[in-house]
Amino acid sequence: MNHTEHEHCHDQEGSVRRSAHTDEIKNSLITRLNRIEGQIRGLKGLIEKDTYCDDVLNQIAAAQSALNGVGKLLLEHHMNSCVIERIQQGDHAVVKELLVTMNKLMK
Repeated sequence: MNHTEHEHCHDQEGSVRRSAHTDEIKNSLITRLNRIEGQIRGLKGLIEKDTYCDDVLNQIAAAQSALNGVGKLLLEHHMNSCVIERIQQGDHAVVKELLVTMNKLMK
């Protein structure tokens, strides 16, 4: 196992599964989530300060867009690693799992 990649732990029996994120992907996700966390704290502050509703709504839209960006990055990584690996192992149930997850993301 490369020191910049974490071990896969996929199991068809429902055991705990883990992703194999490179340190670069993991750091990118964490950085983006830290920024989003700051945006959410900022939103709370806007509400506490009775900021004009339209301004708050625009900040909510920005936070949602940022969270969607994290989801897209993670989905891309998931499809290029976990999904391909599981299909190669003969686990075609991953396709149904992915479709369910994508439907949740598109709500």
